[in-house]
Amino acid sequence: MSKNFDYIIIGAGSAGCVIANRLSKDKKTSVCLLESGPKSNTWKVDMPSALLYTMHDSKYNWKYYSEPEPYLNNRKIFCPRGKMIGGCSSHNGMVFVRGNPMDFERWASYGLPKWSYKNVLPYFKKLETWSGGENLYRGGKGPLKVNRSRIDDNFPLFKSLIKAAAEAGIETFEDSNGYKQDGFGTFDVTIDGGIRQGVARAYLEEIKNYQNVLIKHNTDVSKIIFEGKIAKGVEITKGEKKEIYYANKEVILSAGSINSPKILQLSGIGDSAILKENGIDVVKDLPGVGKNLQDHLEIYIQHKSKRKETLFNLSTNYITQAIEGIKWFVLKKGMLTYSHLEVGGFVKTSNKYLHPNIQFHFFPSLVINHGLTSPSFDGFQFHASPNRPKSKGFVNIKSNDFRESPKIQFNYLEDEEDLQQMRDSVKIANNILTQPSMEKYLGDQIRPGKDCPQDELDNIIRDTADTAYHPSCTNKMGTDHMSVVDEAGKVYGIGNLRIIDSSIMPDILSGNLNAGTIMIAEKISDVILGNEEEVIDAEYYS
Repeated sequence: MSKNFDYIIIGAGSAGCVIANRLSKDKKTSVCLLESGPKSNTWKVDMPSALLYTMHDSKYNWKYYSEPEPYLNNRKIFCPRGKMIGGCSSHNGMVFVRGNPMDFERWASYGLPKWSYKNVLPYFKKLETWSGGENLYRGGKGPLKVNRSRIDDNFPLFKSLIKAAAEAGIETFEDSNGYKQDGFGTFDVTIDGGIRQGVARAYLEEIKNYQNVLIKHNTDVSKIIFEGKIAKGVEITKGEKKEIYYANKEVILSAGSINSPKILQLSGIGDSAILKENGIDVVKDLPGVGKNLQDHLEIYIQHKSKRKETLFNLSTNYITQAIEGIKWFVLKKGMLTYSHLEVGGFVKTSNKYLHPNIQFHFFPSLVINHGLTSPSFDGFQFHASPNRPKSKGFVNIKSNDFRESPKIQFNYLEDEEDLQQMRDSVKIANNILTQPSMEKYLGDQIRPGKDCPQDELDNIIRDTADTAYHPSCTNKMGTDHMSVVDEAGKVYGIGNLRIIDSSIMPDILSGNLNAGTIMIAEKISDVILGNEEEVIDAEYYS
């Protein structure tokens, strides 16, 4: 087998699969796609309601943990990352949110004019086939099937929640990925025909038998190989055996916001002090590698339910589970065809914010210990998280052993404004839940507790707030001294090396990150191919 390729892509996740698809369309171009984890062709991935199976299985997930978080009462925070073909798109909650158009205007203001909303909108359209039909804002011919969630008569609780938000003075959105993000309603989801639509299905199925593509799973990349400051290939390790694969044109790092800075540092690119401390020769001193870590932190507003229209029976009753399992395996119908995270909204806590600063998800059950502990009664919860936190952390290697997990420190709530936004989000959630449409459901509040004093609320937040699973921004794109890549994903000071994944976001998007990550991969793939980038000058609400 040849060990020479035009492009070597490290990581077959939400970005890597897209890049492999786009670059391999030219049959004269050879592409090698490397993934640490296994294939994802299992019902545990395909079944939308089964996401916890892979989240908590080390076969499919890196299952990282942060260091003790100083502003969360020194708790270590779970940080699951996809370790399989399809990456996080094979185990996420399938909620499809682009972010707010003003997010991209903000990116453009950082000296990145080609990342404005008019520049990214064509790629959001390119990646999707939307169930609502193609229009100025939405695509109709893309690989990824994106559907408006099906909230029918089986979900009276969801319908009541949307009505309650309207009674609280919050408008209902028609398409949160279109002209206007603000309001409450049903989210788009990457579910079609009762099956998860991740990038493995959307982008790799088409090319998996191409003669110019090699897809290797269960393959660890221990480091990138350089000649001087030019990337020449990668070292892969299986057990004690090491091999080098060579890239004629480029090495593309798409291992995600935790593993991409880790691989860079192991390869000699990063803060020179950290590299030397771990016995690694410095190829390029780039102090921004691993810095600028951002994530969405959530508080759960949890209530008992007076009615049985939650997921309690499904999560605890073996007979119900068996019936629904048969429905899914045989017909791809029933309750297991949903992620159950499909209703929520975007709200401003203050007029000082130009666009919504809080995202809400509604879930018709109680989440305990990341779903590992089943609830003991009917209940439901709001997930509320600041969209654009100011607190930032870092990812650093602990040694020169690629097998060792990196040091992850989020520094959640270091900035007082993040804490204030969480306080305000609890007030908004309580206002919605106490509206007439929710009266028939609303039992006692379990957490954080109605009308508790601010000091008590703050401590509950520090004791219970948890990740929304959106780490990002650790190899940021930009023009300042802490930037790692330019607007085309090229690593500063290094030839033939690009980073294409959520780690190059300059700052975090307002919402779930999977859609934005796929868009980044589509856009930079066009840059690599030399295609002229389209621009769509569409208005948006502000």
